[in-house]
Amino acid sequence: MRLSSRALTMLAAAALPLALASCSSGSSSDDASATATPAKPKDPNAGLLTGAQLKKALAPASYFPVGFAADPSAARDTGDTYQAPATKSAAKPHCADLGATSWIGLTGVEGVSFAQDSYVNKNTSAELDQEIDVYRGTTAADVMKDVAKVVAACPSYTDSDTHSTVKVTGASTAGLGDDAYSITLTDSAWESGTTLIAARAGTAVVSVVSTDGSDNGAASARKLAEQVLASLKSTSGTAGQS
Repeated sequence: MRLSSRALTMLAAAALPLALASCSSGSSSDDASATATPAKPKDPNAGLLTGAQLKKALAPASYFPVGFAADPSAARDTGDTYQAPATKSAAKPHCADLGATSWIGLTGVEGVSFAQDSYVNKNTSAELDQEIDVYRGTTAADVMKDVAKVVAACPSYTDSDTHSTVKVTGASTAGLGDDAYSITLTDSAWESGTTLIAARAGTAVVSVVSTDGSDNGAASARKLAEQVLASLKSTSGTAGQS
């Protein structure tokens, strides 16, 4: 059916408000898009303890047996700020660093904050070292796996002082934190061996060293690890949960 000119005029008039409404709607959407505030990036360190907080979780001087005194040169922490995390290849670790205070660095992974110190008995030369490192996300769990890999890559190393061979053994350890791993260093040229323990609590890894005791420092190392883990939990609400 052919429409009259009057009908065509009415259809055209009816279509005009629809066209105007469409243009108006598009303009409003464009304006809203132009003025929207970009979402603020999430802080990757949110909820993680700083070095200053970790320092408070380390075992205090009153914890250590009579005869032990702090070694000021070994006390360090990252303060109130965070450092950029870093990872380097640990395929060929420098195995002799198992005898160093910060042996956890052999994993090749650096956290965003840490605190450490050492206590030495000047009469017996026995040593008790403690450190806490905090990592982002699930990195702490990966560090624990890397500790076992370091032991596998380092069945022994040469002691630079005695030029003798240090035997390295390790095993998973139950009852400490979320998971733990113990390493024993023995050498026929030493009076006694050394025990290293790494224990994870959420995003934090506690690492200790002990040469105190006739059992290669095993009991004193575990006791120190337990102390720091308990203090860490009460200090912060567990340094983040896994």
